[in-house]
Amino acid sequence: MEDSIIIKKKINAPIEKVWKALTDKNELPSWYFDIADFEAEVGQSFNFYEPGEEKKYLHTIEIIEAIPNQKLKHSWFYPNFSDEKTFVTWDLESDANGTLVTLTHEGTEKLKDLGEGFAKESFTQGWNEIIGQSLKLYLEN
Repeated sequence: MEDSIIIKKKINAPIEKVWKALTDKNELPSWYFDIADFEAEVGQSFNFYEPGEEKKYLHTIEIIEAIPNQKLKHSWFYPNFSDEKTFVTWDLESDANGTLVTLTHEGTEKLKDLGEGFAKESFTQGWNEIIGQSLKLYLEN
């Protein structure tokens, strides 16, 4: 876990609203990826591409754990580039002023030889933008 990426962001929204944004396939395209068949059910898996026309990175995720309003954990891998799986955990904690979102992405060091787009810095920047900008703006407006 020492190489894990850990991003913590405070969102000024109730935990139920944050959970719904993370797990409702109708809300995902507004701030994250468009995953038309997404279900936050253990064992479900999904394929999707990054936004835009390029369609360079096919992502595959499988839901490993889903505890409503607390935790969502899924695998994260790029089948066109590697057989290595990494793991993303979204932990939610409620307080009087909203929700603390902690994202942990484990195993990215296994992808570092695939190029700049798979570097720890690239993942860190991407998650910071997704949580600190996209998710935060979506939920706080």
